[in-house]
Amino acid sequence: MQLDSILFYLFAVQILFSALMTITRRNVVYSAVWLISSLVGVAGIYLLQGAEFLAGVQVIVYIGGITVLFLFVIMLVPVSEESKLRRFSSQLWIVLAVVVALTAEMAYFIVKGADSFQMGEPRPPVEIGTMTTNSEQIGQVLFSEYLLPFELASILLLVAMIGAVVMAKVREGAE
Repeated sequence: MQLDSILFYLFAVQILFSALMTITRRNVVYSAVWLISSLVGVAGIYLLQGAEFLAGVQVIVYIGGITVLFLFVIMLVPVSEESKLRRFSSQLWIVLAVVVALTAEMAYFIVKGADSFQMGEPRPPVEIGTMTTNSEQIGQVLFSEYLLPFELASILLLVAMIGAVVMAKVREGAE
């Protein structure tokens, strides 16, 4: 078994286990930490597929930005009463039905579609002197063919950031 296959299965198990822990923890901070673990696994799979740019975006935007935002919201909102309530109390039958359906689906694919679990053939190496990473290719396309939409998106994000600062600013007369 190749190292790529082993790493893929390790990342897949990490993602599944972390996602399960994310939705089953009573403490929302622990759920957010397990979400980070799941997103790290997704970034690892992106790296295995040769999508370095997507892996970087996954780490910077989702783990570094959005999950930290979740943690700030969790810390600012009182959740002590919410964490004591029993979750998933009335959904036992739905959970059992989904588990049976997914088990039947897995059994079907293991018996009938064993060839669909094979990894693809590795690509031949790129010649020296050509663009070797998808980050360079994305940069070339963004700054040549899609320059105007890229700049418009950056202006839109700047306006949104200024609007968020203005809305968050506490007015002196409002207190």
